[in-house]
Amino acid sequence: MTDGRLAGGGAPTVLRVVLGKRLQVLREKAGLSYEQAAQTLYVTHATIRRMEKAEVGLKIPYVEKLLTTYGVTAPQEVEAFLALAREANQPGWWHRYRDVLPEWFSAFVSLEGEAAVIRAYEPHYIPGLLQTEDYAREVLKAGRPQASCEEMERGVALRMERQSLLTRPNAPLLWVVLDETVLRRPIGDAGIMRAQIAKLVEACALPNVQLQIMPFSAGPHPAMYGPFHIFRFQVQELPDVVYTESLVGAVYFDDRDDVTAFLEALDRMCAQAAPALSTEAVLGAIHGET
Repeated sequence: MTDGRLAGGGAPTVLRVVLGKRLQVLREKAGLSYEQAAQTLYVTHATIRRMEKAEVGLKIPYVEKLLTTYGVTAPQEVEAFLALAREANQPGWWHRYRDVLPEWFSAFVSLEGEAAVIRAYEPHYIPGLLQTEDYAREVLKAGRPQASCEEMERGVALRMERQSLLTRPNAPLLWVVLDETVLRRPIGDAGIMRAQIAKLVEACALPNVQLQIMPFSAGPHPAMYGPFHIFRFQVQELPDVVYTESLVGAVYFDDRDDVTAFLEALDRMCAQAAPALSTEAVLGAIHGET
């Protein structure tokens, strides 16, 4: 992410990001600089900037004073904003898994939970939202070989709890392009793979899940460099966000040019990949081979 808003710090909830954006808009409409806004709170201009970038929690007295400074004086409007600020300061449900959840991935879980559309390309393994418990356990073992059994099971529990968003009211659209390698690489024994492929077949029946398979026969494609996710939101303050992951961390992009590059690559890949309507048949065929 160009400004690092979600890459570090306290892994803000999406609501905190939205309120930070709204504070920025109000400040700019009032014609005030960071320095001028900071003077009203007797803080540095960096504090105002960090509030707007969701890099720190929203202190209610600070928010109330800023709203007055920016010309927001209607009691109902002020109280509504403050109520949202209090809610934004509450830790997300995933906070109870903080002992096994890397800080850089906390932001991902927040984005995932609030997105209206989640698009992804995955060349290595089944995305977490579609994994079985046994498959997830094998993936986590490979990534964290030194983790204790207790840590491993908590990691699996977190992954399973994340999956509930696919069947909740107003569930997001999940549109994933899987490389054929994902289906061919054995994760665990044959039974684990059969169960995992069966779960993907079931997922195809969900109205909000769309899977495509990038076959070997398609040859090279625009995203051969690695996996990524694209999150899109209904709230206007949030731009599309792209997530990419490495062995030791992650990068989040929200610059329009960067996001556009990923979107265009994924659109080209969707045109190359097996049509979504034929994916269940493809999965069924591979299931029979396993």
